[in-house]
Amino acid sequence: MRVDLRHNPSWTVARCVLAPGEQMKAESGAMLAHSAGISIEAKMEGGLMAGLRRSVLGGESMFMTTYTAPHNGGWVDVAANLPGDAITIDLEPGQDRFLLTKGCWLANSVGVGIDTKWGGARNLFGGEGGFLVEATGHGVVVASCFGALDVIDLEAGEQVVVDTGHVVAYAPTIAYNIRRAVQGRSIQSMKSGEGFVFEFTGPGRVLAQSRNPSGLLGYIGANLPGGRA
Repeated sequence: MRVDLRHNPSWTVARCVLAPGEQMKAESGAMLAHSAGISIEAKMEGGLMAGLRRSVLGGESMFMTTYTAPHNGGWVDVAANLPGDAITIDLEPGQDRFLLTKGCWLANSVGVGIDTKWGGARNLFGGEGGFLVEATGHGVVVASCFGALDVIDLEAGEQVVVDTGHVVAYAPTIAYNIRRAVQGRSIQSMKSGEGFVFEFTGPGRVLAQSRNPSGLLGYIGANLPGGRA
């Protein structure tokens, strides 16, 4: 599967180009368009429990959609619900695993498995729900984000601090800690408008988004009739 990104960085559409008979998988409802002859099948990959884990714990749909190209090949366009960028993550020997925060997985080639992984109790306090979407295998993953995408490559021992709501994905080689934005001071963290942050330590890659989906929900709720001030 080859992925061509267009309309980026604000309204990115990922065109997944398939060889004859090749398959791909995508989040339910992510398809924008496809070429003639593409066949579609939606099902709960891995059974009911795996579908429930992806939906309830991982923030994705219970169902995955499989697209199969006809004898002459074809393409499938996928796009996220929120406006923003997208990135391809190549999984290969030596780097056959990547961790995504909920709602960021969009599509993948068939050599990649998608499941939900417990990210540790620290994630509960970071507002991420404790669970992550784990991509494993060999192939291509398409991940989406809200706003523009920042790619941060850390050397061994190098650190970066990212607000929890702005994290898209990170390599499994990355070590992380979740703490208050103002270390040891809850009141100062609240006054700053920041709650918890990820403190990442390399080596590895961190993907961050320039906008926070939770911030958008808070803004909408505050400005609806009868919403909080």
